Amino acid sequence: MRLPLSFEFFPTKTPEGAVKLRAVRQQLYALKPEFCSVTYGAGGSTHDGTFNAVREILAEGVDAASHFSCIGATRATVRMQLEELRSMGVRRLVALRGDLPSGYGAGGEFQYASDLVAFIRSETGRDFHIEVACYPEVHPQARSPQADLKAYAAKVQAGADSAITQYFYSADAYFRFVDDSRALGLDVPIVPGIMPITSSTQLMRFSDACGAEIPRWVRLRLQSFGDDTASIKAFGLDVVTSLCERLCAGGAPALHIYTMNQSAAPLALLDRLGWDR
Repeated sequence: MRLPLSFEFFPTKTPEGAVKLRAVRQQLYALKPEFCSVTYGAGGSTHDGTFNAVREILAEGVDAASHFSCIGATRATVRMQLEELRSMGVRRLVALRGDLPSGYGAGGEFQYASDLVAFIRSETGRDFHIEVACYPEVHPQARSPQADLKAYAAKVQAGADSAITQYFYSADAYFRFVDDSRALGLDVPIVPGIMPITSSTQLMRFSDACGAEIPRWVRLRLQSFGDDTASIKAFGLDVVTSLCERLCAGGAPALHIYTMNQSAAPLALLDRLGWDR
């Protein structure tokens, strides 16, 4: 069964990077994604780059979702940005608490992502489809799994339409999170976030920072390959393909792929899974 797909990109910093990203997007559009999302830097540091990339995706005929973080923001600035997005034709948001830039003091009028979701709903009604984040392996700053699930519940109860997970490599963690959510009466779709494996050092760094667990057997195999990039990519493709097969068979509603602004790994994964181009 072919599930809905979405792809995530991050805004580029150079004109050359923007040209390369346009080519990557065109390759991935062949897989007919439901939408493409664009990340938003800490404290809104990539506002212009994010909104410009969103404009380009919309102009290319694909639905675009802007990430939208609230840490350090005021109601006035959020209201203004929501109107800017609405005027661009954006109809989907990924609402996040976000991170403060390094050295930036606490501030702003929103403490949690649930506060942002509630404010968007109060200001714009049902104009936006609101995605929120969730963490099958528990947010790294959460006091406990129960507290993390409660924080997720608050976002859904504030008006979220669906959720996208942090990436993971344990299907059991995803299915347990879904079961726990359903037990609380939270019935919005929970879309697994998928991170292809192309570099062991990059993956270790990202995972240590965001709290995503790399199974010991995967970590040890990756380390055993050293600098053998071809073996790392081949093994990574096997691991992530098997993960996606379990997720699809187990009832995942869609797949959201973290592209890292590259097309080769997502295309190889979806080819292996039998997606048509």
